[in-house]
Amino acid sequence: MPVTRHLAAALRSPLLPFWLVIALLPVGRSSELGTLLCLIGTVLLFLRHPDALRGHAGARLLLVLLACYVGAALLSSVDAVAPGKSWGTTAGLLRYAPLGLYACFAMRREDKLRALYVAVAAVVALWVADAWLQAFTGWSLGGHAQAERVSGIFGADNLKLGPTLAVLAPFALWAARERWGRMGMVLAFAVLLGPVLLAGSRAGWLCYGLVGLAFAWREAGSARRFTLWCGLGLLLVALAGALAWCTSGRFHERMERTLAVFAGSPQGFDEALTGRPAIWRASVRMAADHPWNGVGVRGFRYAYPDYAPANDHFLVQEACGAGEGACHAHQLVLEVLSETGAIGLLLWLAGMVLAVRAWHRRDDPARARAFPVTVALGVMLFPLNTHLAFYSAWWGLLFAWLLGLWCAALHVVEDDHA
Repeated sequence: MPVTRHLAAALRSPLLPFWLVIALLPVGRSSELGTLLCLIGTVLLFLRHPDALRGHAGARLLLVLLACYVGAALLSSVDAVAPGKSWGTTAGLLRYAPLGLYACFAMRREDKLRALYVAVAAVVALWVADAWLQAFTGWSLGGHAQAERVSGIFGADNLKLGPTLAVLAPFALWAARERWGRMGMVLAFAVLLGPVLLAGSRAGWLCYGLVGLAFAWREAGSARRFTLWCGLGLLLVALAGALAWCTSGRFHERMERTLAVFAGSPQGFDEALTGRPAIWRASVRMAADHPWNGVGVRGFRYAYPDYAPANDHFLVQEACGAGEGACHAHQLVLEVLSETGAIGLLLWLAGMVLAVRAWHRRDDPARARAFPVTVALGVMLFPLNTHLAFYSAWWGLLFAWLLGLWCAALHVVEDDHA
């Protein structure tokens, strides 16, 4: 099916509600409109077919994985430092079940899955075009650029362009590969590389590098060709980085701060990581004091002043407001440990083991269909990186959206009788 027909199919029901979550991500909480529509659709489905779960292994897998994710939050809320915040967050997580179930039942055929992939790629393409416009003119749909970074459609007060582009890049690269072959994929990688670099998020840089490695491995088929693909990728990155270094003051300043890690001093290391070592040390102390079920989901900011030095940078700068300090741990493992404790970490690990086993049990065609969303989830969860908060309303929603799509993608069928 041509790309335009895939896109048209995605803009029609039943794919539209699920796609709206991604399309509206830059516009505050409006992305919850898609979540609400998916909830309504799921309720109507089960009213008509009460036993629908019996016939869909992907939907059952989703509920098991969400049980691990929500279960960690639930147990952490029992004696949380901010009970209202933790219990409210846990209750809000329940909306992810109908969101994911809607994906599983709306995309039971391969043509619908491919249509959704193309529609997400179209959203990414719009964001990339807008980011390039801002890089050249200083303006975008999100307003004027921040002094240090390109913020694109998300706006200067919402610096999520870099990590979000990197996580959703697999859909754009997949669509380019399907439409224009390998050279189209390479060109798409280069076009996305500029905004990812100029967005200034080093977490986004690492995620995008991992995306490139995953696609290079898929295309290579052998260790020798993989090395060649990696060499091509490094060449593109080096050329783009050199060009950005010479032409973009934003990128130059960001790289200067990053290279401070090699200064050989604790101050340089702390500056390179934007003060995150202090947050990580506080996270470890929180986990030590609350080893079993943590301080409670989204309770990090409320507990932080008790675990940070009096002159802590984030307390002085009032990162979250009123001297509360850092908002979250900025690292997935430390977030889970500090907010949900060892029990929460075990539940997360159990969910990951179940997900890997489910992936291995599927045949090669099923894994190939799920490849773009598998890469997206993989780079999002890569532990050796800094992260946005996985139990936040925004990043948590994107994570749950990808999880629902992944469970759906693994179990789509090709026949017309799904």
